[in-house]
Amino acid sequence: MTRTLILLRHGKSAYPDDVDDHERPLSPRGRREAGLAGRWIRANLPEIDAVLCSDATRTRKTLAEATIDAPVDYRAALYGATPAGVIAEIGSVDPNVHTLLVVGHEPSLSETALSLATDHSSDIAHQLSEKFPTSALAVLTVRGSWDDLEPGRAELTDFHIAR
Repeated sequence: MTRTLILLRHGKSAYPDDVDDHERPLSPRGRREAGLAGRWIRANLPEIDAVLCSDATRTRKTLAEATIDAPVDYRAALYGATPAGVIAEIGSVDPNVHTLLVVGHEPSLSETALSLATDHSSDIAHQLSEKFPTSALAVLTVRGSWDDLEPGRAELTDFHIAR
């Protein structure tokens, strides 16, 4: 069975005084670009069955601005996660989910995408490795179940920067 994994970095955040990193909101640019990312996802990818989202304010707001209509599971473990941690969170997803969106942070998402990719020489992998900006997303094709996912077992099929 083929599944689609979408890794979306949160939108550009604001830096208000006296606000902890975990609680930083989106900037106006971040809200706009998160909306653009959501429109691109809806226009170009299969319907999303489920979402894993970091519990940070900026990831929650990114998901809200993207207007993705799917069940959401907010996970504290995605905030500051290693690639192995992100993969472990994905591995716990219901096996009936075919298209999964993960909303998270850098450098976790780019490192996870490159870790999962079978081909690091592709133009997509090269572009992603140079920079994974805010509101950018990586799309991977996964063969097999979520709980079988491990490094080198997915195809990096697209990288889009919402601008």
